[in-house]
Amino acid sequence: MNLTKTRTAKRVASSLLYLLLLGGAAPVAVAQKVQDTNIGYQKPPKAMADIIEAPATPSVSLSAKGDWMLLLESAGYPSIEEVSAPESRIAGLRINPATNGQSRGNYYNGLKLKQVNGGQEFDIKGLPANAQISYVTWSPDEKHIAFTNTIANGIELWIADLSTKQAKKLTNAVVNDAYSGRPFEWASDSKSLLVKFIDEKRGEMPKYSYVPAGPNVQQNIGKARPSRTYQDLLKNRYDEDLFDYYMATQLKMVTLDGQQQPIGKAGVIKSVSMSPDGQYLLVETIQKPYSYLVPSYYFPYNVEVWNRDGKVVKELAKLPLAEDIPIAFDAVAKGPRSYNWRPDKGASLYWAEAQDGGDANKEVAVRDKVYTLDAPFAAKPTEIASTKYRYRGVQWGQNNMAIVNERWWKTRAERASLIEPNNPAKAAVVLIERSYEDGYNDPGSPVYTKNQYGRNVLLTDKKGQNIYMISEGGSPEGNRPFVSEFNLKSKKGKILWRSEAPYYERPVDIIDLSSKKVITRRESENDPPNYFVRDLNKKSLTQVTKFPHPTPQLEGVQKEMLQYERNDGVKLTAILYLPKDYKKGDKPLPMLMWAYPREFKNADAAGQVKSSPYEFTRISSGSPLFWVTQGYAVLDRTDMPIVGEGDTQPNDTYNEQLVASAKAAIDKVVSMGVVDPKRIAVGGHSYGAFMTANLLAHSDLFAAGIARSGAYNRTLTPFGFQQEERSYWEAPEVYFQMSPFSYAHKVKTPILLIHGEADNNSGTFPIQSERFYNALKGHGATTRLVFLPAESHGYRGKESIMHMLWEMDQWLNTYVKNRPVQ
Repeated sequence: MNLTKTRTAKRVASSLLYLLLLGGAAPVAVAQKVQDTNIGYQKPPKAMADIIEAPATPSVSLSAKGDWMLLLESAGYPSIEEVSAPESRIAGLRINPATNGQSRGNYYNGLKLKQVNGGQEFDIKGLPANAQISYVTWSPDEKHIAFTNTIANGIELWIADLSTKQAKKLTNAVVNDAYSGRPFEWASDSKSLLVKFIDEKRGEMPKYSYVPAGPNVQQNIGKARPSRTYQDLLKNRYDEDLFDYYMATQLKMVTLDGQQQPIGKAGVIKSVSMSPDGQYLLVETIQKPYSYLVPSYYFPYNVEVWNRDGKVVKELAKLPLAEDIPIAFDAVAKGPRSYNWRPDKGASLYWAEAQDGGDANKEVAVRDKVYTLDAPFAAKPTEIASTKYRYRGVQWGQNNMAIVNERWWKTRAERASLIEPNNPAKAAVVLIERSYEDGYNDPGSPVYTKNQYGRNVLLTDKKGQNIYMISEGGSPEGNRPFVSEFNLKSKKGKILWRSEAPYYERPVDIIDLSSKKVITRRESENDPPNYFVRDLNKKSLTQVTKFPHPTPQLEGVQKEMLQYERNDGVKLTAILYLPKDYKKGDKPLPMLMWAYPREFKNADAAGQVKSSPYEFTRISSGSPLFWVTQGYAVLDRTDMPIVGEGDTQPNDTYNEQLVASAKAAIDKVVSMGVVDPKRIAVGGHSYGAFMTANLLAHSDLFAAGIARSGAYNRTLTPFGFQQEERSYWEAPEVYFQMSPFSYAHKVKTPILLIHGEADNNSGTFPIQSERFYNALKGHGATTRLVFLPAESHGYRGKESIMHMLWEMDQWLNTYVKNRPVQ
C-alpha cells in the first residue's frame, strides 16, 4: 500500500472540500504561487547555518537522591528524509506505520552518567548502534534506567545497569507507542516493568480501497455540540480500522532478565498505570462509537482496575463520547475524570467529578468534588475535598497531608488548599489564593521527594510543618528565582536563597534538606547554563557540568532589557540585541521585531517584567536572533499584552492595543538612536504570525513582515481560538475585526508567509495561509507564500529550517536592510 499517495489524495480532497465550503476555487500547485520555482532547498549565510549545524548541549536528568545525573546527548536536527517519512494522521494522532510509534519523535543518540559530587563522567557501554533513544526513566531504587530505542521497523525496550554502566536490550521491536504517554512503567520493586506491546494477534494492516463502500455520514439530532477546530481527525471507516490496528495493545510484565508475562486481554488501551504497591493496574480502554468531530482523547472509554493476573476487580466508569463539552475554557466532560493512584498509599485511587455538569457557565457554589477509594475497591468512595473553582489536581504529601489545586480562567484566580485526606470531615485550609497572572507574588511550585514506593510526594521538614517551594521569582528588576520554606500554619514563605545579579540562577532540586544543598542551573549574559551544587549553610558553590558556549557566533552580542510605557499607561518590556561590533554613535540599524501577544485581565499584571536581563543569549531554530549576526538590531520577547479588565474582554480592542504596543516599542528604540524607523520588520510564529498580519493591516509602522504558520481568517475557527471563548455567532464583529483576511486590501507592506504543509496545530490549517495569500495577491500586495513539505506547526527538518532562514534573510535584505530611501 502506498501510504504517501493515499495521504496526498486525502489532503487534496480535504482542501477541495474546504474551498467548496468557502466558495473558492480549487488549489493550485505551490510552484504556481511563487515566482521562483524549483529552487530546491537553500542555505542561509554561513554564520546562520553554522548555528544550526552546531552540536546540541546535552539535556540533564537528575536522580532523586541528587548523587547522579544522566547526560542525554542529542544528534541535532533530523534530515528532511526522516521528517517526510510516511505517517498516518488519524484521530488527532500522527503515527509512524513502520514503527507503530508516534512520528516526528525527539531522540537522544547517547547517554553518559555523571557523579554530582566530584564530577566524574562514565560512558554507558553496550548502547544500540545509531541509537534513537526516548523515555529515559530511572528505576525507583535508582539502580537502573529504562528507555526505548526506535529502529527502522519498530521500538525496542532497553535497560542500563548503573553499577556496571552496561546497557542491554530487553525486548524486540514490539513496543506499542502509538498513543501519547510513556509506553512502559517501572514496578515499585524495581525488578520488572509494565509494558505496552503491539498485539501480535491484530492481523495485517487494513488495506485502503479506492472504491468507496458508501457515503460517510455524520448527524446531529437537535443537540448543541460546538467544538473547536482540530487537525488529523478520523474521516471514514478505513481510518477507524487503521486506528484500531495501531492501538491494539497487549500489556505484559517484563523482568530485568527479559522474561515476559501477558496481563489481561488485548484492547485499544488509552492508558495504564500500576498501583504503588504493584498489585493492581488502572486501565483505560477506548470504546466505540468513534467520532469524526473530535480527537481520540474525547472518544468513549472504560475505566477499570485489574489485578496482576489481568482480571477485572472493579469497573469504575464507562464514560461516553465527549462531543458535547461546552467551549468555555473551564468546561470539562460530565462524570468522573482524572483517575490516578495516590502516591502515599499502596493501592488507593483518587479522581474528580464536576458538580456543574462540566458547564463553566453555570453558577454553582461547588465546581468539583474529589473522591478516594481504597483497595479492594468494594466500599463507597469517600469525598475528601470540594472546590470553588475548577479542580486542577492534588499534590500528595505523607502523614495524612495533601494540597488540592483549583483555577478559574474567567478571573485568572487560583487556589491551593491543605486537606487531611484521612479526616475528610475536617475543613480544608486555604493556603494560597491569588491571580495566576501575577508573577511578582508567585510562591512557586512544591519540591518533591521519593517515598517508600518510589513515588513523588511533597518534601517536608521532620515535623511536617513546612513544605519547600521553587519560584521563578518575578520582580520589577526581572526574574530572580528563589527557593523558600513555606509554613503550612502561618501560610507564609521564608526565602532561603535567591538568585543575585549578574546571574540568572534557578533552583532545580533540594538534594539534602538537612544541610540545605540545592542543585541549581546557573547562567549569565555571557556564561552558558551549567549545573551547580549550592550549599546554603556553608554558602559555597560547586560547579558540576562545564558545557561550552553552544553558539560562539553570538559571543559578544550586546543585550539590554528595555522598559517603557504604552500610551494607555501599561508598562512594557522587550529584550534588545545589537551586533557585537556596534558602537554608540554608529548609524541606526535595521531591526527585526519579534513578538507573541498574550491576554490579561489585569493591566498591572500585563505590565510586569517577565524575563531576566541576565539570561544567557540562547537561540533556537525559530528564533529571530540569527539576524544579529547579519547587522540587524533584534527586539525579542516584545510585550504585546491584550488587556480586558472587568466585564470587558481583551479581544474587544485587540487591534488598537496591538498597534499601541508596537508603536511604543518602536518609539523606544528610535529614541535610543540605535534603530532606523524606516527599516523595521515585524515577525512572529503561530499567534505571532496572526499579530504580524494584523499590524500590517492596521498600521504603517513597518517596512516588511514575516508570518509563520499563522491563522488569518477567524471564521474558520468559529467556536473560539487562543484565549477567545466566545463563538463567532456571539461576537461576529470581533471575529471580523481580528481577522487580517478581512483587511487584506489594506496590507500595503511586503509580507512573507511561511507554513508547514503538514501543520498539526488546532486552527492553523495550511489553508489559512493559502487563502490569505490569494486575498493579498488579488489586491496587489507584495507577498510570497512558502510551503515547507512534510513540516508540521514547528519545523524540524534541517533542510526546512535552513530554507526558512534563507527565505527570511532574502526578504529582510530586500525590503528592510536594503530598502530604497524614499
